[in-house]
Amino acid sequence: MNPYGEPQSSRARARVPGPGNSAPDDDQSSYRPAPDAYRRGAGGRASVGSAPAGSASVGSASVGSARVGARASVGAAAPVRGTGPVARAAVRPGPPARTPDDEGSIGGGGRSGGGKDKSKAAKRRRRTNILTAAAAVLVIMLGAGVVGGTYFFDDVDLPSPVSEDQSNVILDTKGAVLAKLGEQNRTVVPEAQINKVVEHAVAAAEDKNFYKHHGIDMKGIVRAAWNNFTGGDQQGASTITQQYARHAADLKDISYNRKLREAVIARKMEGKYNKDQIMGMYLNYIYLGRGLYGIQAAAQGYFGKSVTTKAGQKNAITPYEAAVLASIIKQPEPTATHKGYDPTINPTDAKARWEYTMANMLEMGWISQDVYNKRKYPTVKKAAKSSATKGVDGKPVGMIMRHVRAELAEMGISEQEFDKGGLTVTTTIDPVVQKAAEEAGSRKSESSPMNDKPATYQAAVIGIDPKTGRVLGYYGGDDPTGIDYGGYMRGDTLKIDGGQSPGSTFKIYTLAAALREDISFKTRWDGTKLRPNGTKISNAGADPGTVCKGQIKRCDLETATIKSYNFPFYWIADGIGRDKVIAAARDAGVGHMYTDDGKLVDLNKTDKETWTKKGYFDNEVAFGQYRVVPLEHAEGVATIVGGGVHHDAHFIRSVSRVDPDTGQKSIVGSEKIDGKEVFNPDQMSNLQSVMKEIVEVDDRDLRNGQEGIAKSGTWEFKEGSGDTWFVGGMPQLAATVWVGGAKNKVELKEANGRDMFGAGTPSRIWKKFLDAVIKAKDLEREDFPRRVETGNPDSSFANGQAAPPPPQNQPDNNNDGCVLDFICGPDGNNGNNGGGNNGGGNNGGGNNNGGGDPDDGDNPDDGGGNPEDGTNPDNGNNPVPPASPGQTGEPENDGD
Repeated sequence: MNPYGEPQSSRARARVPGPGNSAPDDDQSSYRPAPDAYRRGAGGRASVGSAPAGSASVGSASVGSARVGARASVGAAAPVRGTGPVARAAVRPGPPARTPDDEGSIGGGGRSGGGKDKSKAAKRRRRTNILTAAAAVLVIMLGAGVVGGTYFFDDVDLPSPVSEDQSNVILDTKGAVLAKLGEQNRTVVPEAQINKVVEHAVAAAEDKNFYKHHGIDMKGIVRAAWNNFTGGDQQGASTITQQYARHAADLKDISYNRKLREAVIARKMEGKYNKDQIMGMYLNYIYLGRGLYGIQAAAQGYFGKSVTTKAGQKNAITPYEAAVLASIIKQPEPTATHKGYDPTINPTDAKARWEYTMANMLEMGWISQDVYNKRKYPTVKKAAKSSATKGVDGKPVGMIMRHVRAELAEMGISEQEFDKGGLTVTTTIDPVVQKAAEEAGSRKSESSPMNDKPATYQAAVIGIDPKTGRVLGYYGGDDPTGIDYGGYMRGDTLKIDGGQSPGSTFKIYTLAAALREDISFKTRWDGTKLRPNGTKISNAGADPGTVCKGQIKRCDLETATIKSYNFPFYWIADGIGRDKVIAAARDAGVGHMYTDDGKLVDLNKTDKETWTKKGYFDNEVAFGQYRVVPLEHAEGVATIVGGGVHHDAHFIRSVSRVDPDTGQKSIVGSEKIDGKEVFNPDQMSNLQSVMKEIVEVDDRDLRNGQEGIAKSGTWEFKEGSGDTWFVGGMPQLAATVWVGGAKNKVELKEANGRDMFGAGTPSRIWKKFLDAVIKAKDLEREDFPRRVETGNPDSSFANGQAAPPPPQNQPDNNNDGCVLDFICGPDGNNGNNGGGNNGGGNNGGGNNNGGGDPDDGDNPDDGGGNPEDGTNPDNGNNPVPPASPGQTGEPENDGD
């Protein structure tokens, strides 16, 4: 039995597992770390020394100078070890302390001002101190005999209030909780805002004389001492003030000496803080099971309510619910000897404990007889599957937390501040777009085009608002602790550690650079011209006579873009300078690019001088040879979709913190959505119009007639495809899709066994993603700007022959059996032209436009199943020609 007359288990009082919390009352047997999504390294606590039995003094070390994170030691030469960064949102000293003669009312803990001690009050305080010392001597005599009482009282200093660790709440853009991250699932609330019925219930359960005593219960101490002396179980005899004193001073050892120190600290604490302040500190500290720390987290976890809602208002905590919470404090979780007082685990004992608490509330006048008579045990929520961390374990959305933490650091919110907790982070994630991204890209989704693919295949799907840069949906893999296939951000360092070759999707930046240089889509280019080292620029292994419908020496840039021929792009980079292509990509949002030997280059911190050095980037950059980060590529795509206005892609809208003293919320970080025009809007309308034709060619028209623009791309691996892409979007949402190997590169195949290309599975994921968003949000059709044709058709950079003169007398249809001229090419092969740009080869399978797979959505010119689809000697089976200086010899074409 404890001093308040009810049975007490070995885990009595608030169980506070995890680093930085005291063990249960006189019990360390059940220590366990708190659940945590991002666990910090365990920090040391200051040791609390115990002087040897019979020594004359305890030493000069004080408790008072310690703050959270470096507990002061009590005892001679006790080492102080820092705990590392923890939250500082403590309940700080507030109003002046209660005067010693203010016993507190039965009705409860009213706030009172301080003042000078009156003579009578001073005598009462001295008498209490003497009683404390006398009790100390009694305990010493019964225990081991440590020190003299009065000297001990004067020597022990008062610790500072503890700043409790809190969780950080991560919300989606609609305000729903995505995750709770931090050392402990706690929300510190100012005592002044806590519903009084909660405070009274806790006092009734744990210390019904809390408002009357001066920190210690003399009768309880004597009763506990006598019980221990006569052979009974060691008892805590701890008041609420003592429980908090133990926590604040980090007193963990099981000894009479500790109990004495605890009592002395509690007595001194009552002399400095009033009852409301002590209650507030205690309520923000206690552990109530289920990974819930503090009364606010407990109220939300057990009842879905807030303790700050005033009595009488909707969803306010009732006296019956408050009594349930208070009754749990005694033993929140089961042990080997007792099941604890969580009503969902041990309903019988929980209700008995609740009855005890309700009876004390009535006895002390904190509830009326009518309320007591109408008492009914309330319904308690079942425990969530995850306690300290909500929502992210094992779910794709967990990957977003890496980017949240990285952006917090960019906002100036350090890791230490994050670990303090108490932050509310509102992200840019739209739940509708997020769901669509996951269902389109995850192999686990039955409706995803990835569902029938091997486990060695992986997709990434990224949706960005082109008007703001907000990342609305982000799928970077199913394992939030694994590889981030969207951003290649490491979970431990938050640094970039990978990327993928974008293939022909990178041509959108080459075109943006060309348009800047006044190059028109009507310019003509020579596909037979050799590189300076004498090697040819291959175009999917197609017969030169079939490229650009037989006009290989005068192929216009618009056709070359739609068919994804490489030669114009190589010569654009050669003519205007490859550094201008790279600059256009950087301006759009591509911040990093890898060299062939794996060197990561920060494009925002380097320039032409670096980019054109030997061993960095050659003209092949114009069609996507060099690896980039998908998320950064998605940012660049959003710039093109947005008409040339660049916005930084970001995951955080705002960050706020609640002041623990005032309860006021303040914004400590916010997004910047002001865009910067990096490309001329007329030039972008020109580019967008060409990209609209690619959507039509690939048969990827969007739901409800919504206009879309796109570019496909593929980069080779061994004899097939290693990276496949489909990028673009609609005015309301930019979408980037990548499909490649999980962990390691693999040769990607479609279900029919043919090579995968950007116009295949990636384009189907892209369409499913956007169509799902259109449907779920019921989006109205929005068109891209009307095309403005820009540039000089006779640009000096173009190297093709002039357009042939129009025929004077066009004969009637007589093209070897063709029905209509516009269906047939000049060679009468019904538009297939020998495989067009789809041949499946290009020096090892590089730039194949569909490989003739009807499911790839390619138009007739993109392979069409002709024999040239990767089967003739020129289609990928010839040795790769020697690489020019700085080249790798990889194929120039990407296999759209």
